[in-house]
Amino acid sequence: MKIKFFIILITMMSLMLSESMLADKQDVEYYNSSNILAADLPFSEMVRVGNILYLSGQIGAIPGTLKLAPGGIKGQAKQTMENIKSTLESHGYSMDNLVKCTVMLADISEWATFNEVYKSFFKKPYPARSAFGANGLGMGSALEVECIGAVKK
Repeated sequence: MKIKFFIILITMMSLMLSESMLADKQDVEYYNSSNILAADLPFSEMVRVGNILYLSGQIGAIPGTLKLAPGGIKGQAKQTMENIKSTLESHGYSMDNLVKCTVMLADISEWATFNEVYKSFFKKPYPARSAFGANGLGMGSALEVECIGAVKK
């Protein structure tokens, strides 16, 4: 009798969990403002799942084009961070919502230059961050930054 009860209980809990997961899947929102990305790219600017924001990686492309900002690492870093800020703001969020950024640099020796620009877009406490050297970034970009944010439900 106890075994039957536990089997029924486990089955019911599994069904409830499955329904909960399906409900959560419906809480996925895809954001595209067409203010930043060039048309017809095969990804969204940002996806919200529950209270987490996932931003696609941004490079220093001039909004709406596939042209990199002039000025090398410094110019591209500023444009990259402006693109992230604009993406967030166009959907009602801000840089304060970011909790983690991942930075990919074509030349890791330019980390200090990037860091100088990066810091100007945040106030303390800063989001968590990883940075690493990467070869072959899109469009020959000097860097790419992708971020994760958190929002209240």
